[in-house]
Amino acid sequence: MARYELAGRTVAITGSTGGLGNALASELRKRGANLALMDLDSDALALQAVSLGSADAARAYPVDVRHLSTLEAAMDAAAAEFGHLDVVIAGAGVEVMSPMALADPKEFEQTIDINLTGVWRTFRAALPHVQDTNGYLLAISSMAAFVHSPLQAPYTASKAGVWAMSDSIRLEVRHLGVDVGTVHPTFFMTPMMDRVLANPAGRRLWGEHKSTLWKMVPLDLVVAETVAAIERRAATTVIPRRIGTIARAAGFARPLIDRFGWPGNTIEQTIDLVAAPMD
Repeated sequence: MARYELAGRTVAITGSTGGLGNALASELRKRGANLALMDLDSDALALQAVSLGSADAARAYPVDVRHLSTLEAAMDAAAAEFGHLDVVIAGAGVEVMSPMALADPKEFEQTIDINLTGVWRTFRAALPHVQDTNGYLLAISSMAAFVHSPLQAPYTASKAGVWAMSDSIRLEVRHLGVDVGTVHPTFFMTPMMDRVLANPAGRRLWGEHKSTLWKMVPLDLVVAETVAAIERRAATTVIPRRIGTIARAAGFARPLIDRFGWPGNTIEQTIDLVAAPMD
C-alpha cells in the first residue's frame, strides 16, 4: 500500500494535551497536518492550539469522552471548519493501580468508561466524517492489552477491550473505505508514568523498570512508530517492534511472564504498599 500522506490532512486527537497526545500533535503538525485538538482542559487546549500555529492549522475543541454529545459536536465542528476530517486518534486515557480487594468501584467504572467506552464514543462520533474521506481511526491501546499485570485489572481490561473492539469495528467499516488500527506501546515517560514512579507501589510492581521485561522506551520512538502506523493505515502496531512476537503470542507467554515478571512475593509487597498510607 502506498504511504498515506499526512500533509493537508485533518487529524483529530482526543487527550491531545497529555504526554503522548502533545508529542504526537507536534510531530503531525511538522508533517503538514491540520489539527483538531480535543481534551477536557479548555485552558490547556487553547494554549496548545496557539503553540502549534494559526487557527487554519490548529484548533481547540473541549470534549469529555464520557459524553458522546461533546464528541459529536467537536467532530462536526472540526469537519466543518477544516473542510474534512481524515484521521482520528482516540488517545484519552487514565490509569489506576489497586488490588480488587482495596479498589474503589467508582475508579474501576471510570477507567472503563474513559479508556474503553470513550474510544467507542470517539469512533462513533468520527465515523460519518472519516467515511466521507476514506479515513483512518486509531486507538491508543497499550502492551497491557497483552500483558495483564496485577493491581491493574481495570486498566488491562480497558486496553485489551480497545484491541478487541477495534478489531471488530475494522470489519464493520472496511466496506466504507475506513481503516481502523491500534497502537500498543510498552512503558515510556509521560506525566502519567511520573505518577507511577512517584508511588512506592508502582516502583515495586515494575522493579523501577530495570528488568528487561519492563524497560522503558523513548517517547520519540513511540511518536515515530505511531506516525508510521498512520502512514501505513496499520491494523496493529506494537512498540517496540522487537516485542511484537511476545505480544501476539501473549496467551502462550503469560505463564512465563507471570513467573519472571513478578517473582517471589513482589505482588504481596506491592499490595501492602498500596494499603499503607502515603507519606
